Amino acid sequence: MQKNSNLSVLVKGLLLENPVFVLVLGTCPTLATTQTVIGAFAMGLAAMAVLICSNVVISLLRKVIPDTVRIPCYIVIIAGFVTIVQMFMHAYLPELYDLLGVYLALITVNCIILGRAEMFASKNSVARSALDGVGMGLGFTLALLSMAVIREVFGAGSFAGIAIPFIKDHTIDILTQAPGGLLVYGLLIFAVTALTHGKAPKKKSFGCEGCPSAGNCMSCTGKEEN
Repeated sequence: MQKNSNLSVLVKGLLLENPVFVLVLGTCPTLATTQTVIGAFAMGLAAMAVLICSNVVISLLRKVIPDTVRIPCYIVIIAGFVTIVQMFMHAYLPELYDLLGVYLALITVNCIILGRAEMFASKNSVARSALDGVGMGLGFTLALLSMAVIREVFGAGSFAGIAIPFIKDHTIDILTQAPGGLLVYGLLIFAVTALTHGKAPKKKSFGCEGCPSAGNCMSCTGKEEN
């Protein structure tokens, strides 16, 4: 049972809870770094490395970090790993560092990473948090690559910078621009939604129980304001 549970944690980010196409998180780097396959792949790997490392550390410290300052603590931890990734890429992969530009630093405030820290790593064991980081990271990377392949192949007539003989003379230039990125993004969200129809986890319903303002809320009491 535990093995199946761990497997579900690992694979859910690939499709059923894909952070880009299902949860619709990380839209800014998704649109900005998917003009080329190389840029998308580099961003995906960088984000996955930060996601795994931050999930592990936050899970280790989940009983130590005070609840009142947990978000600032998460951001400091995430920023530390982003800085390490930046320094590594600047030293050993300068071309990719220049290609990603400011979006590499913006991994610090990526909603996917902060969201997984708050919703999963802070409530689960180190092993499960690491698996969650791997699964969500792979889902993010695959989403970026799927968009980048479409945009670069049909928009620029190349794949990973290598020209494709026939397509390069019949490109759809708008795909390399922001409107084309939004179009591809919307179409892929539609495709993933169609594939996961009825399989995605149901949204939780929220009621008035436990709400500190329930006694004064018109929706809860049924009273109308005079």
